[in-house]
Amino acid sequence: TGKFLVVAVKSYGCGTPTYPPILTRVVGGEDVRPHSWPWQISLQYKSGNNFYHTCGGTLISNEWVLTAAHCIGSSYTYRVYLGKHSLDTANESGSIAISPSVIVVHPNWDSYNIRNDIALIKLSSPVQNTNAISPACLPTSGETLPNGAPCYVTGWGRLWTGGPIADIMQQALLPVVDYSTCSRSDWWGNLVTTNMICAGGDGVVSSCNGDSGGPLNCQNPDGSWDVHGIVSFGSSAGCNYYKKPSVFTKVSAYTSWINNVSIKHFCSKYLTEHKILF
Repeated sequence: TGKFLVVAVKSYGCGTPTYPPILTRVVGGEDVRPHSWPWQISLQYKSGNNFYHTCGGTLISNEWVLTAAHCIGSSYTYRVYLGKHSLDTANESGSIAISPSVIVVHPNWDSYNIRNDIALIKLSSPVQNTNAISPACLPTSGETLPNGAPCYVTGWGRLWTGGPIADIMQQALLPVVDYSTCSRSDWWGNLVTTNMICAGGDGVVSSCNGDSGGPLNCQNPDGSWDVHGIVSFGSSAGCNYYKKPSVFTKVSAYTSWINNVSIKHFCSKYLTEHKILF
């Protein structure tokens, strides 16, 4: 039936928030309209008795979250907070924290060269669509955005280099920079590959620490939103650096892997629940 395929979520009204985002072209980030990016999650790690925001992520079905491989450490306990707007507000209406049941880091994740920076988190219990929580769509496999395509990065990343993590979720317009430009020697050179998306690089706005793992949101002609990118890396010289756009893992290059992971875990759960042995 395809009901367990992550990409099949496109058939079930994904990428259409109850409260559409208010899109502007301001210079720098801005507070988002509450719950206008209902697939954005806060990935949090436990330290002592408390949890702390470390990365963003994207809900792509009722039980799977997409994030960056570099956000995952084997020694940490994590939770996924969905429906958040303000990180500092406890018991925020519409929000829920769920522990992961499975975390799958891409088997070819290369932290040295920053390759295949993608991971999937399976929630320990599925979520229902609400005004505050609903999945983003995935792009068509292999889809490449044109130069200048208007996309938005969202999250609670630092508002400037060395600054604090934002309390209120932020959004910022980041036009796509095509591979031929981004791979020039005075841009990112051979650090970027065709499995990545560059966006920004105007020296004004970019993603920053704390946005890692979060989505690059790009709107379809029908008004729905696809998560085209996963925040991966930026310049060590600062969050907003000329000719050093934010670099995202290109989701459309990994749709087969995403599907394969979801199918594998669906089948494993089904066989276990029905006590089917081979």
